[in-house]
Amino acid sequence: MVVSKEIGLLIISLAAALLPGISRRAGLPSPVGEILFGVIIGKSLLGLQIEGNWLPFLAHLGFLVLMFQAGMEIDFKLLKGQGRKAMSFHGVLFGATFLMAWIGAVMLSQSFFIALVLSTTSLGLVMPILKEAKVQNSPFGQTVLIAATVADFLTLLGITFYVLWKQTGIGMDLLTPLPLFIGFAFVLWAARLWAWWHPEKAERLLLTETLQEQGVRVSLALLFLFICLSEAVHLEPVLGAFMGGCILSFVLRKKENLEAKISVIGFGFLIPMFFINVGMGFEIQNILTPERIEFTIKLFAASLLVKILPCLVFPIWGMKFGEGLKAGALLSSRLSLIIAAAAVGLQEGYIDIPTKDSIVLLALVTCMTGPVLFRFLSKRI
Repeated sequence: MVVSKEIGLLIISLAAALLPGISRRAGLPSPVGEILFGVIIGKSLLGLQIEGNWLPFLAHLGFLVLMFQAGMEIDFKLLKGQGRKAMSFHGVLFGATFLMAWIGAVMLSQSFFIALVLSTTSLGLVMPILKEAKVQNSPFGQTVLIAATVADFLTLLGITFYVLWKQTGIGMDLLTPLPLFIGFAFVLWAARLWAWWHPEKAERLLLTETLQEQGVRVSLALLFLFICLSEAVHLEPVLGAFMGGCILSFVLRKKENLEAKISVIGFGFLIPMFFINVGMGFEIQNILTPERIEFTIKLFAASLLVKILPCLVFPIWGMKFGEGLKAGALLSSRLSLIIAAAAVGLQEGYIDIPTKDSIVLLALVTCMTGPVLFRFLSKRI
């Protein structure tokens, strides 16, 4: 059924307004409710089609804002406070995770790209669950937060270089991202230096409520600047969006106020567009064949094992075995980044549509099973 742009905008806007409350009552994360709504009205059930290309455009913009906010969630003060031993531990932990993910991809007869997909986690889910358990400031909570941060950053970086390698092969073309990284490092250095010497001006520019929300305007300009730089050096725009968020997180000492305002734009309107659009593109028929059901179950099992087994190295660093199990369970939660990875993989032709739908289903399942398993283990251990 085809509906006009006006009616389509009304339906999507009402959904974006009502779904967070409905999701909370159902005990689901808001993005899950938005994806399920998209599944109901999209290709899987009602087959609703909206005139024009405004929804895919806003969904893509919401996707970029989502990655920008993911960058803002990176706590550089937390990373800076870690010693060499702690960072070695996190390097070993992620390395073991990626090795297990690669083995899992091989056993599933999938490409190297699936190993990157399985390595993802969801910092946006991990952080509120730790806060809910009131352990975010404990050594265990800080360890899990850093592990999620490292996983988010390195998997996004890995996906970017994998795309570049598949497009250009091994050669000098792999150095094309250098201008972006050099520019990123320079902007970080210059902005932090300026903010250090002029803290009042920095706060007035970015954090105060005057100047017609100047901080939000500057933040969005930074987002689009790094998106354009990414396009100029043939990188995925998601990396540029992520880097733009990282810059704000690195420069600002007090970012909560600005982050909340950007969330109003992002999670208030644009990001729900992305999740609803993902749901509308999901075709349940693609995963109902015996072969696809078997593949999805194996993918789910692999997604748990690649996070839980590496966390068993916790006792080597003087932490409890039970803490490793709890960390692995929580880090197995996936949502935004894995769906973003699936979108990139489908766009570049590394995965087909049924595999993309299996990954979306995996995200919906793990974002619920991960927190539930973490809470269960927290009570028992």
